[in-house]
Amino acid sequence: MPRSNIDSDLTHGSLRGQFLLAMPGMEDPRFKQTVALLVEHSNEGAMGIVVNAPSKVHWKEVFEQLSLQDSSQRGGEAVLLGGPISPEQGFVLHGAGIQFDSTTEINAEISLTASKDILESLAGGHGPDDVLLALGYAGWEPGQLEQELVDNAWLTLPAEPEILFATPIEKRWQNAAARHGINLSGLGSQTGHA
Repeated sequence: MPRSNIDSDLTHGSLRGQFLLAMPGMEDPRFKQTVALLVEHSNEGAMGIVVNAPSKVHWKEVFEQLSLQDSSQRGGEAVLLGGPISPEQGFVLHGAGIQFDSTTEINAEISLTASKDILESLAGGHGPDDVLLALGYAGWEPGQLEQELVDNAWLTLPAEPEILFATPIEKRWQNAAARHGINLSGLGSQTGHA
């Protein structure tokens, strides 16, 4: 597909708020069996947060680094590896309806906040119940994600809060597909183009 067709299609169909599921043939080892939530998608590129790659860092370490006392009951939870870009930057995905300094609504049910005030609230035992903390993000240059979709590197599906907030990390990739009747192990690394 010529790039100009891909770009013109984007003006009518941003994938913001969709899950990207790595196809079984994903060649980039950083994204093998990952689920990313697209938090931005435009003609200028795309940004996603990987939501199923736990790091060795826990919430309590983030709170300590920010000199926040942890009253949250979340201290032992793993912080996610949100992607290889800006791994020092934190991003909090949470249920919609609560606003902080830099909250952006991704879709009607999911928001993203990257300001310290949400971490202060969470450390104090307040804030949203449905929440994930990720360090870093995945990014695509203009046209790059669209080409990867044409090349069958990713499968797009509607993002669902249940997958983000109520599904164990290690089951998110399989369960996101299964909720739409897709068996990822049955998909080969090559699929045909219509």
